[in-house]
Amino acid sequence: MGTDGNGFDIPEIDAFTRVYWDAAAEGRLLVRRCGGCGRAHHYPREFCPHCWSEDVTWETASGLATLYTWSVVHRNDLPPFGERTPYVAAVVDLDEGPRMMTEVVTEVVTEVADGVGGGLRVGMGLEVAFREGVPIFRPRGGSRTAVRASMG
Repeated sequence: MGTDGNGFDIPEIDAFTRVYWDAAAEGRLLVRRCGGCGRAHHYPREFCPHCWSEDVTWETASGLATLYTWSVVHRNDLPPFGERTPYVAAVVDLDEGPRMMTEVVTEVVTEVADGVGGGLRVGMGLEVAFREGVPIFRPRGGSRTAVRASMG
């Protein structure tokens, strides 16, 4: 994982983040929730980035999000991204509150890359899916066949 030759799309797993990655491998998205201020945050940290409390716990997220912004990547030389171009790099707002960098998978990425539009729009509803234990998102109600096909 990480930069050890297997690709750059998965960070190094350590003792703290293992809970997150194990849940993702099971098809569950986790966020951290602060017992001090009640706010959720993502990426996983051992303290709350809002109030600095260390009273934070893991929580299973709904898996629902809203598209905040996106861009179609046409070229990426780092493995395994080069084999996936074009793909949609995105930032989504999880329903729990945190913002998350991810990939949006849709059957019309080629149309997006060709400038036709492809149906993605800021504010659209998304739902989590997983590719090899990594959370990605697709339009809500999207075709599961298209997601599987795009995963290789």
